[in-house]
Amino acid sequence: MKIGFCMFLWTTSVSKKHEALLRDLRATGYDGVEIPIFEGMPDDYKRLGAMLDRIGLERTAVSAMGDPKMNLIAPDAATRKAGIDYMKWAIDCSEALGAKFLSGPLHSTLGQFSGVGPTSAEKKRSVSSQRTIGDHAGKHGVTIGLEALNRFECYLVNTMADLSGHIDEIGHPNIRAMYDTFHANIEEADPIKAYTKHRKNVVHIHISENDRGVPGRGNIPWPETFAAIRKSGYDGWLTIESFGRGLKDLAAATKVWRDFAESPEAVYKDGYKHIRNGWKKAG
Repeated sequence: MKIGFCMFLWTTSVSKKHEALLRDLRATGYDGVEIPIFEGMPDDYKRLGAMLDRIGLERTAVSAMGDPKMNLIAPDAATRKAGIDYMKWAIDCSEALGAKFLSGPLHSTLGQFSGVGPTSAEKKRSVSSQRTIGDHAGKHGVTIGLEALNRFECYLVNTMADLSGHIDEIGHPNIRAMYDTFHANIEEADPIKAYTKHRKNVVHIHISENDRGVPGRGNIPWPETFAAIRKSGYDGWLTIESFGRGLKDLAAATKVWRDFAESPEAVYKDGYKHIRNGWKKAG
């Protein structure tokens, strides 16, 4: 098991100016960080990857699509192609970064709703888009971890059953699933069972408290969660995802209107201890 921290708490564009912070994350004990990919070119991420190598941090990648002009499930072929092109770019950047996993709600446009649930036509278009994306990801050594989001952020896949069934239909080895404790806490009648029942497709896990604050201070059933993950044989990343108010656009997208912790340091330092202690007790 590896412990990671998502840089969303501070930025969507990690650079040299974050080196001191990254070094403190490493000193805290983190094995790696999750790097947002929203702008730049592969060469930018190659340089960032070299800096992370010097610090001693491994990395995963995360992204999302908020622009309706590149919706992977849209009826318009040009709109779907724009989404596929975005994903190919994100995969290329992930490879340059040295990240083997690229995760997030990379199945549809974040925050865009049709007013009804997903249609069979939308799911069919999604299967086609994801297979094309998976082919590109496979050529570059990257695995996509699609994320089920709560009903207030997307409508294509809200539960692990929705997501896992869709992954099975896509049937591509490079298109898999991510489990997120925050979204599961909202949508699942039994968040633990939602993980264990669909463990076969899970390649990445986000550790996120019910209020997006410090893991361990809210109402997520952590002992049961860690026990289920450990018992399942999962040995990948447990990456903390938390959000703050520092980035206006990201705060608006994640509906962050207040501070969830006394400081960012509390999130990553107490959060690290929470995972380490929880994992040890689960064993």
